[in-house]
Amino acid sequence: MAAIPKLIRKVSAPKHRSFQLFNQIPNLRRARRDALLEGESVGFVPTMGALHQGHLALISQAVQENHHVYVSIYVNPTQFGVNEDFSNYPKTLESDLAKLRRLAMEYYRNDDLLGQITAVFTPTTRDMYPGLKPSSEVDGPGSFVTITPLSSILEGASRPVFFRGVATVCMKLFNIVQPDAVYFGQKDVQQTYVIQRMVDDFHLDTRVRVVPTVREDDGLAMSSRNVYLGRRRRKVATVLIRALRAIRAAFHNGQTTREDLMAAGQVVITRELEEQRALSPKARALFEVDYFSLADPLSLKELDRVVPEHGAVLSGAIRMLPIEEPQEYEQTGIGGDTTTVRLIDNLRLKQLSSILQGGQSQAGTTPGS
Repeated sequence: MAAIPKLIRKVSAPKHRSFQLFNQIPNLRRARRDALLEGESVGFVPTMGALHQGHLALISQAVQENHHVYVSIYVNPTQFGVNEDFSNYPKTLESDLAKLRRLAMEYYRNDDLLGQITAVFTPTTRDMYPGLKPSSEVDGPGSFVTITPLSSILEGASRPVFFRGVATVCMKLFNIVQPDAVYFGQKDVQQTYVIQRMVDDFHLDTRVRVVPTVREDDGLAMSSRNVYLGRRRRKVATVLIRALRAIRAAFHNGQTTREDLMAAGQVVITRELEEQRALSPKARALFEVDYFSLADPLSLKELDRVVPEHGAVLSGAIRMLPIEEPQEYEQTGIGGDTTTVRLIDNLRLKQLSSILQGGQSQAGTTPGS
């Protein structure tokens, strides 16, 4: 029997101007095996496409830490509920690939980076779900990964199949790619907890890296769903981060009880709602609050009081409602601002002393940081 070659972690790997595009699982696995035999690390960034600066920040972090970065683009049907917007989710493969090609060329020219984008994976649903047709029913048939109770609180309470779908597709992708590290954004904070729990509970040989949220200049967290927001709703959508920041300011000013902290956020919400309701239907943009959460940074269990030394994960979700009377020359989002758009965001409550000492600029392995 031939000896198995000893794997030696390389300092660098040969660079290429662009990446290989894979849509067949066996072909991607062969490329991954080649990297493994060469002792080259692989970082993996799973996406659903409609790429924005938040996704690019994940890729940027990955190329600093790995020889190869694999990016997947796949809109996963099982994380959308029966009445959710799967059919309307933005599918922009060609523009996504163009962005990735430009980014790959930037990395090719940068000798200071360890790695580069070497593979983009665009599987079909038939390949990802080779058995039964995937179901979005809560009790629907299929092979699924469920992570409870994490998947049934907060986002999971509003979207009961969401994290089942996320965990299932990520388990499939991790099995296909076999990455050394996987990269997720802080914006989807509960998702990072679910993924970390799955990795731990199923002994998956990968590290979960959490990268800080990328924001627009006015604070709105970047999201693929933002393309649905026209100018009117886009302006009001910042109410979520404004409310979260008001709560954080109250915490830094010494408030620690749930009642006092949430009251600070409610002031922002109430003021914005009153201002919008005072406008005519042709000028206003209304919204509804789904939830605000003040949770333990380790378990995501709700807190009645924050222990300053431990901090908390502060998160929230709102629904931007369809505008009532679109105007003829108004700048609208995709779909004409006629659909409800659900937005999520979060902040970590920390003592100011720990923020000043540690900062928040580095990717970490602890969700919610």
